[in-house]
Amino acid sequence: MAEPSGSGAARRAMPWGDLPRGEFPGSGLLVVDKDAGVTSHDVVAAVRRLAGTRKAGHAGTLDPMATGVLCVGVGRATKLLRYVAGADKEYTATVRLGVETSTEDADGRVTAARGAAGVRVEAVDRAIAALTGVVEQVPSSVSAVKVGGRRAHELVRRGVDVRLPARPVRISAFEREGGLAVSRAGGDAGPVTVADVRVRVVCGAGTYVRALARDLGAALGTGAHLTALRRTRVGMWTESRATTIAGVARLLLAGGGVPLAPLAEVCAALFPRVDVSDDEAEDLASGRFIAMREWGQAPPESGEEPVAAAWGSRGPVALVCERGGRLKPDLLLALGEDAP
Repeated sequence: MAEPSGSGAARRAMPWGDLPRGEFPGSGLLVVDKDAGVTSHDVVAAVRRLAGTRKAGHAGTLDPMATGVLCVGVGRATKLLRYVAGADKEYTATVRLGVETSTEDADGRVTAARGAAGVRVEAVDRAIAALTGVVEQVPSSVSAVKVGGRRAHELVRRGVDVRLPARPVRISAFEREGGLAVSRAGGDAGPVTVADVRVRVVCGAGTYVRALARDLGAALGTGAHLTALRRTRVGMWTESRATTIAGVARLLLAGGGVPLAPLAEVCAALFPRVDVSDDEAEDLASGRFIAMREWGQAPPESGEEPVAAAWGSRGPVALVCERGGRLKPDLLLALGEDAP
């Protein structure tokens, strides 16, 4: 669902209450377990207060209704957020067959209630299988996709009829967990029979689980929307490592350490490692190219995107790409404080 503006978010009561103004020890990635009913922007604002810095951002929006893993970069780790956002993500969700909503989740208004009487597990499994792999997906009209420089959800709120083009997304796994839970739910014309199905989804960047639920309902002829969504993993960072905002506040108040994943861990999770000498590390940190070398796998392809992280004796120095047979520093990282 569309996220409200920052000013509106600031006036709403947050589930974690008043937060202390703190200070985090250095830069890193904070794996937050997002509460339901708050926006990703709210979480970043809370982390900025707790960390005592304006330099914070998130890697991949979670809708207000959703809970679970939201990776927040603090300090120099904000440089790596676009790469964290590109990692595979895993979700558990509940899809309600038989009712459609304006936002494709439970926060929207009911737009159609056809019911799901007679839907069988076998039909659900066939439809799920057809939506697995590389598929063409039309993003939700209330998504953060930009249209003419504006977010789609902003245009929808202004009454603009937004129609987004389909784009390929990768669904590595789309699995039903358990049977169908049949019940009655209300619509404008009265209650209809609905069927709730719990699913697990593993997908690449740019996938909308709401849209996946919508397309499942369309394939079954019932319509559908999400009633629950939880992100359980982003790349290597799972819900077992996640801490709520209230939990982070308690750690700070108790004088405990904040569980930041350091830059070294983030780089190691996202990029192949290439070791460089201290002299080469200094060259890279100064923006100079260094000689190409082997590092135990296929050589990188020439291009504009980073292909590896260069490591000196004090930790990651820079993300590098291949240019003219040499390694070019593409994104500079700090030496010293973020080394393991």
